[in-house]
Amino acid sequence: MKTILTSIFLSISILGYSQIIVGGINGTAPANNKTAVLLEFEAGQNKGIILPYVRTMPTPTDVTPGTMLLDASANNATQSKVKYYAPGNINADASGWVDLSSGNRADISSLMSAQPPLTGADAVVEEVGAKTIIGASSSSADGVLVLESTTKVMVLPQVESTNDVKDPAPGMMVYLNGINKRLAVYNGSKWTYWVP
Repeated sequence: MKTILTSIFLSISILGYSQIIVGGINGTAPANNKTAVLLEFEAGQNKGIILPYVRTMPTPTDVTPGTMLLDASANNATQSKVKYYAPGNINADASGWVDLSSGNRADISSLMSAQPPLTGADAVVEEVGAKTIIGASSSSADGVLVLESTTKVMVLPQVESTNDVKDPAPGMMVYLNGINKRLAVYNGSKWTYWVP
């Protein structure tokens, strides 16, 4: 019993103080610079991270600055856009959301119709406050995936070109590590590029 408990606590300790690499064991950060990485993705996979879709936009009082999502709310399922929350940003709308799709809209209503309903007998009720936290044991930030660290960062999935990503999903985000280094987001019909 003592050996089992020691193994469990050792495993928790290792997970609590190491970075997470999704899709492999090497990641993309240089081997001598892993101490600053909280979350990274395996190189050469030509995949991205998919932001959560929302059917109801959160109110500004419920949003943590830096939140990123795909706005697929009832009025926008045919006009979906990737957005991030940055109150006070000159590019933000009155509610603090910045359009990362540069005005481009995508119709993802067919994808949303396959999702469980919000009302009725088969309705899905989300657990308020449910989240996955990486980097700390708790966080006051709201979100699906919360990266909580003042000294570590997430390294986005990297691709040479968005053309290398086969069948991108709406809400996908990658970092272009080719000639033109930039952030790329996909709203379901078009990639949009942002220079860091």
